Amino acid sequence: MSRFKPYANESDVIRIGALEIENRTDRISLTGDVVLTRDQAGLALARELQALIGEVVKALEAEEKLPGTVEVKPAQVVKNPF
Repeated sequence: MSRFKPYANESDVIRIGALEIENRTDRISLTGDVVLTRDQAGLALARELQALIGEVVKALEAEEKLPGTVEVKPAQVVKNPF
């Protein structure tokens, strides 16, 4: 797995199987799916997922003033520039 630092920026996106993990400064978004088959390939994907979740937990635990919830702002509609 490439070096993914949770909550570090608004641009990193990685994949584990067909699961897409999008980095944001206030959240990590997971979309898609990952199939953990009962074989070496499934074990490799499971380890990748475990490492990623471990990094997310570590980042959250390191926060001194972690809020109860994060306000999710609604998407803004903008005029089509074309």
